[in-house]
Amino acid sequence: MSNDPFARQGLNVGILAGSQAFYNMTAITVMTLSGLVGLHLSPDPALATLPVSFMMLGTLFATLPASLFMQRVGRRTGFLVGATLGGLGGLLSVWSIGIESFWMFCVSSMLFGFYQAFAMYYRFAAADVARPQWRSKAISLVLAGGVVAAFLGPINASRATDLLPGLPNAGPYAVVAVLAALAVLLLVNLRVPPIREPDSDDPRRPLAVIAAQPAFVVALICGALGYGIMVLVMTATPLAMRGAGFSMNEAAFVMQWHVLGMFAPSFVTGHLIARYGVFNILTAGAVLLGAAGFIAASGQTLPHFWSALLLLGIGWNFLFVGGSHLLTLTHTPAERGKTQGVNDLTIFAVVAAGSLLSGVLIHKVGWATLNLTMMPFVLVVLFAVLWLRRRAT
Repeated sequence: MSNDPFARQGLNVGILAGSQAFYNMTAITVMTLSGLVGLHLSPDPALATLPVSFMMLGTLFATLPASLFMQRVGRRTGFLVGATLGGLGGLLSVWSIGIESFWMFCVSSMLFGFYQAFAMYYRFAAADVARPQWRSKAISLVLAGGVVAAFLGPINASRATDLLPGLPNAGPYAVVAVLAALAVLLLVNLRVPPIREPDSDDPRRPLAVIAAQPAFVVALICGALGYGIMVLVMTATPLAMRGAGFSMNEAAFVMQWHVLGMFAPSFVTGHLIARYGVFNILTAGAVLLGAAGFIAASGQTLPHFWSALLLLGIGWNFLFVGGSHLLTLTHTPAERGKTQGVNDLTIFAVVAAGSLLSGVLIHKVGWATLNLTMMPFVLVVLFAVLWLRRRAT
């Protein structure tokens, strides 16, 4: 057997990409359908997106423990635990819909958040299994696993609603449980070099020192605000479209293109970063988010929803992949567990707040105002990137 830890890098990246696809189908199903299920089950329309918020809160609570847990037991074991929790979330969702329990449905959504907390590290595992010169491309290729989910996730949310007779809207969650089981079977074959580095004389910097680096701050701003804006708008979209008179199939069509925008660029984002530099890609991501907001606020026709959500997805991709790449430049291998954990913890604190506000804003102020409210945060991202670019030159 080869002693080269990167001998299986192609196979490992493929396993992570497949696992990413299974996870993303779960996430897309939840984002597309759970707000509508919540609207049906909840006592107050303003609470419709609370199940999605519970998912994000689950991620918030679990993301740092997940990182530290994998530092002790390894990436593969952690990923297997996460996928198992996702499968349990699917089964519990079916049961809660059957008994028409809004709060139990929220609890099941939190299990999806635990799944997401572990799955968020697939991109960092890609960096672990790839040679240094291939890491940004490996991160992009793993995220590109979401392209499959872009087609199948919305189809699952819209077409499997009657899969279980007598349990409307429960079918997609049964499918999610099966997908999580398939992810477990795939992840069993993953081989990742140990996260724990051998003891050495090299000092490990305190987290405060790592976090004080300008590159860390900007990576965090891009990841947190980019993800938060995307989730807030994405979560509100099915509700806004149904309120505007569109069918579930039309909402699924728009979400399909949105998710395609999120993940299809990942085939080339790593190449674009290598060729044009991470600052240009991050700048483009912020501009695209701004364009998406203005288009969404300008009308509620199908082309408006479609183009806005497509640009929103591409902008998120550039910010998320670029921010992830920038983050890997701020820590040593021995520091990655706590650095990545705090990064994702902060991201999902913002994302949880965004998903919680989504239902309130769409109910209280409407779709156009919701999108315009995002513009100051887009400017914060843009100015942060330009500030770091100036410091680096």
